[in-house]
Amino acid sequence: MTALDGPLSEHRRLDVRCRCSHRVAAVYDADHVLVYTATVGTHGHGSRDRVDAGHANSSRGRRHTDILDTTGDPLCDDGIPASCECGPRVLSRAALLASVGQGVRHLIVD
Repeated sequence: MTALDGPLSEHRRLDVRCRCSHRVAAVYDADHVLVYTATVGTHGHGSRDRVDAGHANSSRGRRHTDILDTTGDPLCDDGIPASCECGPRVLSRAALLASVGQGVRHLIVD
């Protein structure tokens, strides 16, 4: 993701949010390969938000990045991890690929 030229928003194909508008995940086009990225674990709502925890807690979540289209790889599961301040969740690769294929730019998940 760091090798992409320009702002990430230029490469974003899908923005995934929960019903409370927390960022859950995003899909980017990196050299014609769809890349999934999400922060898993406790983290702030946005880039400037603080984690809803005490000051001594340094938990910022961890970044999960993966190739979205794993067609033909029998070892890859359809479920990929994601989370927001509402809690952890599992998203479907197939559903995300279908959304990107239909030209959906913003997806709300339960």
